[in-house]
Amino acid sequence: MQSSAFLIAVFEFVLLLFSLSFHECAHAWMASRLGDQTARMQGRITLNPLYHIDPVGTLLFPALIIFGPFFGFSLPFLLIGWAKPTPVITRNFKRIVRDDNLVTLAGPASNLILVAVAFLVLAAISLAVPGGHALVVESFRGRLALNAPSNLQAVIVLAILAIEINLALFFFNLLPIPPLDGSRVVRNLLPYNAVVQYDRIGGWISYLLMIFVGGFILNLLIGPVYALIFLLLASL
Repeated sequence: MQSSAFLIAVFEFVLLLFSLSFHECAHAWMASRLGDQTARMQGRITLNPLYHIDPVGTLLFPALIIFGPFFGFSLPFLLIGWAKPTPVITRNFKRIVRDDNLVTLAGPASNLILVAVAFLVLAAISLAVPGGHALVVESFRGRLALNAPSNLQAVIVLAILAIEINLALFFFNLLPIPPLDGSRVVRNLLPYNAVVQYDRIGGWISYLLMIFVGGFILNLLIGPVYALIFLLLASL
């Protein structure tokens, strides 16, 4: 069981790296479509995590959450992370506020796309593979079937982890805490004087808000959505 738990932890880390890269790639792609080529020229329209890694948000913090329990300590946080911000020069847009919001929301939208893809994979297994429905339901409940084909079990676990991770990233990035995506949308709605005050939120205050306040809010949001996804799959 210890080896299975460690393998799942590796799956989680790899999926988080991919999901964060997909998120930032979506920002860069949308910015390029709307007229700002800054990120494209820096090679950010790519799924290669080397172009998106933030040492703390992409590597250190997630690694402590995922692998900490194997070394005798654990952090009471959902698995979240962040990548190196995608550079955007808004003056290159034709309609600055609208286009800036579209670029910003492309990131969270990309996480929803990954959730939808993972859901469709699980639905296909439930409907098309003999015994697949029971296997998906039991895996959602945290029970690995030892007699199931290992390849099929791996695909199901990866899909479930992809749903968990990308739901967390979706809600996390919509929080109105700088420098998360939600703060960018809120900033575009504020009057000038309020923007000046809002921009002063940063540094360690942002990190504390993201980790502690954000973690509390995520627990409230993710549970019901995850339960709904489980009910949909169970009803197939």
